Amino acid sequence: MAAASWPWTLSASLTVTLTVTLVSVANGNSEGDALYTLRKSLSDPDNVLQSWDPTLVNPCTWFHITCNQDNHVTRVDLGNSNLSGHLVRELGKLEHLQYLEVYKNNIQGSIPSELGNLRNLVSLDLYNNNISGIIPTSLGKLKSLVFLDVSNNDICGTIPTSGPFEHVPLNNFENNPRLEGPELLGLASYDTNCS
Repeated sequence: MAAASWPWTLSASLTVTLTVTLVSVANGNSEGDALYTLRKSLSDPDNVLQSWDPTLVNPCTWFHITCNQDNHVTRVDLGNSNLSGHLVRELGKLEHLQYLEVYKNNIQGSIPSELGNLRNLVSLDLYNNNISGIIPTSLGKLKSLVFLDVSNNDICGTIPTSGPFEHVPLNNFENNPRLEGPELLGLASYDTNCS
């Protein structure tokens, strides 16, 4: 009887292993695709992103990327890298991301509201860029967010005060001439300067 069940056990074991491997590959590819979309949106005169090869199984071997033991991207370190361009909404697909560091570049455009999907995000460091638009309300649902710095940009609207923003020091919003606040929960209205 044991001999008869042996091929089935081996077959089931291989199926489970193959399934787990394919799921890992699929996750790695979706994260790699999201990061490669970011790469395509950026101008990189110093070739900082040269190792970002979309044909690899996952982006864990790319420079400036850190992954956890399960090969999920947890950190993107692109601070002070002479990059220009804009952030992409696909970054919201990096569901294990904890640190997004893109300070001291020439990033333009707005903060994608999809970053509000990053429920593990601890730090969002965007200071010293040329980011405009409002701070998305979706960031208010990021319970893990401890550090956010958007100072020295061109952000407009009001400084949020709910959720993780309760604990963000006001100097992390400095030098955004069109940013008002902090919000007073309906007690005062501001000209949001976003037109």
